[in-house]
Amino acid sequence: MTTNRSGRAIALALTGVLALGALAACAPEVATRGNLVEDFRLESVRPGVSSQADVQAALGPPTVVPQFEEGTWYYIGQRTEKRAFFEPDIVERRVVRVTFDQVGTVAAVDELTLDEGQEVELVDRETPTRGRQMGFLEQMLGNLGRFNEAE
Repeated sequence: MTTNRSGRAIALALTGVLALGALAACAPEVATRGNLVEDFRLESVRPGVSSQADVQAALGPPTVVPQFEEGTWYYIGQRTEKRAFFEPDIVERRVVRVTFDQVGTVAAVDELTLDEGQEVELVDRETPTRGRQMGFLEQMLGNLGRFNEAE
């Protein structure tokens, strides 16, 4: 009778371990990309006071410095969670724009929302590249007559 109880205890423990393993496999994979600026760092950047060096010391190097918007830096970051084989869900996204005046002092700090963004439709077409395109017979018969010469 005691061996029956110990067998049940072992089976129950094994079931518990398997259940915990299955739950651990379902844990989301969290990925942070870009520069997800924290609030306390952003508070240290003050318009009219902070310089470009101060901003870089507080927030790090900018993610994007636009070519046609002189004196503007963007800090872009997002955090995603992915469960098993599903598409990742965006948990947090933050875009901060820091604008400088001509002297290099912070003029404004703005946080852009998803409403201010624009949806971009991607094109699936491929641009053909010109070059040597071999047909089926050329591929099959291409090596005939090519032999290593004895040295």
